[in-house]
Amino acid sequence: MRDTKESRLLLVLLIAIAFALITVDIRGGRNSPVDGARQAAAAAFGPIENGMSTVVDPVGNAVSAVRDSDERHDRLAWLEKQNATLKAKLGSDDRNRSRLNQLDKMLKMAGEGQYGIKGAQVIAIGSAQGFSWTITIDVGANDGIKRDMTVLNGSGLVGRVTTVGPDAATVLLANDPDFTVGTRMEGSDELGFASGQGDRPLRVELLNGKAEVKKGDRLVTFGSEADRPFVPGVPVGTVSSVDPSHGGLTRTLYVTPFVSFTKLDIVGVVVEAPKKDPRDEVLPAKPKPTPIPTVTVTVTPSASADTGSDSGTGSGTDTGTNSGTGTNSGTDETDTNDQQR
Repeated sequence: MRDTKESRLLLVLLIAIAFALITVDIRGGRNSPVDGARQAAAAAFGPIENGMSTVVDPVGNAVSAVRDSDERHDRLAWLEKQNATLKAKLGSDDRNRSRLNQLDKMLKMAGEGQYGIKGAQVIAIGSAQGFSWTITIDVGANDGIKRDMTVLNGSGLVGRVTTVGPDAATVLLANDPDFTVGTRMEGSDELGFASGQGDRPLRVELLNGKAEVKKGDRLVTFGSEADRPFVPGVPVGTVSSVDPSHGGLTRTLYVTPFVSFTKLDIVGVVVEAPKKDPRDEVLPAKPKPTPIPTVTVTVTPSASADTGSDSGTGSGTDTGTNSGTGTNSGTDETDTNDQQR
């Protein structure tokens, strides 16, 4: 329709009529004069509206589904994030408990040996210096760490400090082939030198080639001059095998270290040596031997033995009785003869 003066008047007229009908409809309520027209329009346009609704509803449902899917996706993502957070927290709690246990064991060992230690955490394995068995710890010169200090944990000897930086240090582990430490046997005090062999047991050369050694014997550090690089009394390991003695000047042992060098986390650097040698006091208590049960066998007499015993007893009794009876008979006969005379 062209925008003319007549069309504008017609539009105004239609709007006025519409407002008039709305007013009449509202005032009439249920008895509205346009109610019949409304019903007729509903009957005429209802099927068309239903048809359009059938066509449009799937589209609307699809749009709602997409919107709800986004909400569900966001909800799922949030739940997954919460689950990951809880798992991380749980793992962190387990790790913290493990570290607390390691720290408790190390402090107990330090207390028994009277070692002044600086706690540290392992932050790297290996180093740029080319050592094959080393760790890096998160304490250094700023923490009072110096070269050639003993490093231990809650199980025993870990190694010695070789390189020191401001806030980190490198530790040569006791199982490194370049590592050597003086040792002393528990109880017998036999001295020797232990050397690392990588993932194999430590090799110990005892100075006494005729020393009496057996599997299960334990060793501790002998200590160094001025307690550097090793303080005395730190547990080293347990004898796992002994080479046969051939009359040599030394005797070779193989020792399983107390420390697991592949599971290092919390360690301690000995920054203050003990005032006296703790000797064997730092060694863990020996496991108690398992008692061997004893069996006591009680012999019960058999039925045949009981019967034989009864038979012998009865026979002896009966024989004595019969003999007495015979004697009485003889006496009675003699008396009778005397009377007849």
